[in-house]
Amino acid sequence: MPSRTDFTRWFFVLISLIIVSSIAWHTFGLFTQLKDNERQKMTIWAAAFEEFQQVDITNKDWNSKLVLQVLQSNNTTPMILHTHKEETYDVNNLEVSAIEDPEERSALITQFSSEYAPIEIRYNNELLQTIYYGNSPSITKLKYYPIVLLVILLLFFMALVVFYTTSKSSEQNKLWAGMAKETAHQIGTPLSSLVGWAELLKSEPVNQEFVTEIIKDTDRLKRITDRFSKIGSTPALTNMDLVLTTKEAFDYLQKRSSKLIDFDLTLPSSEVRVALNKELFGWTIENLVKNGIDAMRGQGKITVLIVVEADKAYVRISDTGKGIARKDFKRIFTPGVTTKKRGWGLGLSLARRIIEDYHNGKIRVLKSGKNQGTTIELILPLTA
Repeated sequence: MPSRTDFTRWFFVLISLIIVSSIAWHTFGLFTQLKDNERQKMTIWAAAFEEFQQVDITNKDWNSKLVLQVLQSNNTTPMILHTHKEETYDVNNLEVSAIEDPEERSALITQFSSEYAPIEIRYNNELLQTIYYGNSPSITKLKYYPIVLLVILLLFFMALVVFYTTSKSSEQNKLWAGMAKETAHQIGTPLSSLVGWAELLKSEPVNQEFVTEIIKDTDRLKRITDRFSKIGSTPALTNMDLVLTTKEAFDYLQKRSSKLIDFDLTLPSSEVRVALNKELFGWTIENLVKNGIDAMRGQGKITVLIVVEADKAYVRISDTGKGIARKDFKRIFTPGVTTKKRGWGLGLSLARRIIEDYHNGKIRVLKSGKNQGTTIELILPLTA
């Protein structure tokens, strides 16, 4: 069931959408009303203009005050007056230069006609003039306001989705970190007992080689619990030799893997200094090597190569397994995505977090193909 926090979050999302939608709707209504008012104003202006054109101004009985007031009051609506008999064009609330070029004038007339129906002035059924008029500057500005609001609404909605997704991801990360730390704590108790038993076996008449291997494995378990306890915390990085750290992880896996796996390690002859967290980097190498072994179904060749170019070190881990489809090159580093029939899809996502988030490096599929194996590349910045 949805939590109370989820309900509150979506409640505010709904209220916000209603408010923004209401503003957009009322703005559109205001825009429509202003256009109607503009049309009515122009109709009155055209009637006054028509009367002014036809009246005998020498007639003392004609009261021109109201007509002139109407004509002079419209100082915002841009218009073009086309006199058909003389085939001339005049402007009002526009620069005269706007109609000097026939093409520009024609384009402006087309624009005005699309905004409002032209007003025709007739006398004795003869068409004398046509008035083309468009939106006033205030309406032109207001016309784009609903679009701006819709863009704001879309951006607001996208921000909410990102916030919700990030919040959900953060909660999941905290849950995973808590489970990892609790696992490390639970392993710690029986591990302490195993260490004690191993010490007792040293004094017993048993093959000490077996005891040595048991101690190695208990040390290994200690390292695993240490890794799990570091999840969710920012690990400390130390200026270390990448060659030695890689070799230690490689040697451990080689000794405990099937004899059907052929291991090949190619390293530089000199030290390669990088900022590393030894435990987490070793974990990454082991994850990638184990993935390669799984892809080869326990038989094939694992190759680890370290190359230094400019200011970066490249660690390339190759297998001769079934390969990865190109469309999955980036997808396999997403939590929960796996190519195995039985798998959690966490190994490569953890490797990416360790390399990219903690070591400021990069991890990628360098090359792969069906039944041609896979090469995963780690890129780490060198230290001085």
